[in-house]
Amino acid sequence: MRVVTADGEYVGVLSKEEALKEAKKRNLDLVEISPSASPPVCKIIDHGKYKYRQQKKEQQKSQKSHQPELKTLKLSFSISDHDMEVRAKSAKKFLKRGDRVRVVLPLRGRENALQKTAEKKMKKFIEMIKEEVDLRIDKDLEKEPRGLTMTISKN
Repeated sequence: MRVVTADGEYVGVLSKEEALKEAKKRNLDLVEISPSASPPVCKIIDHGKYKYRQQKKEQQKSQKSHQPELKTLKLSFSISDHDMEVRAKSAKKFLKRGDRVRVVLPLRGRENALQKTAEKKMKKFIEMIKEEVDLRIDKDLEKEPRGLTMTISKN
């Protein structure tokens, strides 16, 4: 097997026993890096550090591969300005992270007669978000059986 040190120094082509002796002499471990190569490549390194670095690489890969989700924010017809600001803050956080946001304003009973007021509330909410985030409206404001919905994402 071809043996290399942690520094990248080439030791040579050694038998398994010789490679293990060389690793013990340096108080390190013999780790097979490329078993399919001819001859197989082994490295004399600290196995604990090697495993730790591999785990860190895997964690970084998983962090970079954030899958965008569809988050739902629910407003109410009689929502106060402060509550709307809190929801807008959440929406900004979701959008900055790369998620899509579905804004829902359910209408019940007599609220259905006040469509224009509900639309104004939705537009006001969108304006609050537009101040900090460059928006793209994926699904425009539309009436559904139970209220108004809109889907937005970061441009």
